[in-house]
Amino acid sequence: METGFDSLMVIVFNPVAGRRRAHLLWRVLDVLVANGVRLDLAETHRAGHAEALAREAARRGEAMVVAAGGDGTIAEVANGLMGSTARLGVIPLGTANVLAHELGLPFAPRSVAAALAFGRTCTLWPGQANGPDGARLFVQMLGVGFDAHVVHNLPFPLKKVFGKGAYVMQSMRELARYKFPLIRMRIDNTETEAASVIISKGQLYGGSFLLAADAVPGAPGFSVVLFDRSGPGAAMMYGAALPLNLLGRAPGVRHIRAQRIDFLQNETVPAQTDGDSAGRAPLWVSDAPGPIQVVMG
Repeated sequence: METGFDSLMVIVFNPVAGRRRAHLLWRVLDVLVANGVRLDLAETHRAGHAEALAREAARRGEAMVVAAGGDGTIAEVANGLMGSTARLGVIPLGTANVLAHELGLPFAPRSVAAALAFGRTCTLWPGQANGPDGARLFVQMLGVGFDAHVVHNLPFPLKKVFGKGAYVMQSMRELARYKFPLIRMRIDNTETEAASVIISKGQLYGGSFLLAADAVPGAPGFSVVLFDRSGPGAAMMYGAALPLNLLGRAPGVRHIRAQRIDFLQNETVPAQTDGDSAGRAPLWVSDAPGPIQVVMG
């Protein structure tokens, strides 16, 4: 693998990702180093640290910052790069790696290394959740309702051991606990309500499963997916439809293209962004100030 990459490549990595994922990371780094790429491995130590590390690297003028992790880590690094010209690289080490599947990013270590070294890019326009404590970018989707409730209560050890299966197990646990309150929102200029909502930048959800066929990751705007049916039975139906790629066409599911979504008096409804807990429903959701360039294979 020949490369013309002649500047420092900053790799942002969460050291608690686990031995298997760390092994995959080192396989990628070994290939890069063997081909003369200079690396700076920056480990994160707390929530929000990946964003701070990425912002500092962009301030120094680094051409690329690589997120080694899942969609949550990628979103943090994207937050730090917003407003700069630095490109976003990805080493997919997460549980679901939805963005990597969405953009067709490589997973094999040598292919990942080659993609990072050559640096061909595509455009991604993140979304932005705006709340009383500030703004938070998301690169793939924001969920409000039952899926966010599951994410909020998912124990990290369970996720670490069972991967994507942990979400299924936790969903079954939460069916009897969640109260399924109606979520009121204004989508552009139209008010509506639903049992759950997923505001998606991409077409995929939960890995490589199709949810929003009308989504365009590189353009402004969102595909808003509304789940009208409520209760444990509906949640089980939607969960069964997901691995069959039928969730987006299941009964009681609506799709709306929108530029802005305002949540109306939903303080008690949980939210998640890119598979990580994001507190309660934001005040409103809009596009990020601008797009970012993501390095792809």
